[in-house]
Amino acid sequence: MADTSEELELLSSLVPDDGWLTVPDIVEELDSDVPKVRRMLDERQLIGVRRGNPKVLQVPALLVRPEPLVSLPGTLTVLFDAGFSDAEALRWLFTPDEVLGCSPAEALRANRIAPVRRRAQVLGY
Repeated sequence: MADTSEELELLSSLVPDDGWLTVPDIVEELDSDVPKVRRMLDERQLIGVRRGNPKVLQVPALLVRPEPLVSLPGTLTVLFDAGFSDAEALRWLFTPDEVLGCSPAEALRANRIAPVRRRAQVLGY
């Protein structure tokens, strides 16, 4: 499913323009190579959306810095099982959550995996 411009606009309001990394940026951040980063994206270890002008694949920096979130793939599986698109999953990850006291992405970065997954699991019902 293609991400709509409305979804991308909402996402842009949650992640500032300087909070995104392109594939070459991620390669540099992780001292890696393009095929490995592409594989991380294909295997849903990272998630991104096409944005900007021209549209290029970009990933929120919080998911990569200081290292990729090891808890992200499992959380993404729960969101995709609930029918979320990539942009919708990112929007959910970066929207402040009253119960968590921060965004789910920030909670994952703080190693609060179980509360985030519990919040994500209720989305499918």
